[in-house]
Amino acid sequence: MDQRIRDSFDKQGLMTSLGARIDSIDTGRVVISAPIRPETSQQHGFAHAGLTFALGDSAAGYSALTTMADGAEVLTAEMKINLVAPADGARLIATGEVIKPGRRLVVTRATVETEYSDGTRKIVAVLQGTMVPI
Repeated sequence: MDQRIRDSFDKQGLMTSLGARIDSIDTGRVVISAPIRPETSQQHGFAHAGLTFALGDSAAGYSALTTMADGAEVLTAEMKINLVAPADGARLIATGEVIKPGRRLVVTRATVETEYSDGTRKIVAVLQGTMVPI
């Protein structure tokens, strides 16, 4: 499972462009992080919501994939995001988790935190979505 998810992740051009990496993989849970860089920031210097969404979506999607059969892939059917605080740290960490696995639909959530240079964290977004196997 671990290698299958890493191989899929490595094919994502966007994640490569963002400098994202997989930090951990467990059944029903995947953690992805990326640095906050000038090219992924918005006009006030915070991480752009697009970076926050992309990391949360991928973490949630890969958490769903951990519950699917070998050979399956995953697509997002829908995803909602609540941005709850500005992402003003050094990197973002997205933790995706499966809420309800299923054969046709997998309900997921992701929590995105900003991490400061001293290691402290703050939640910046919460996502909830539905994934489908393909």
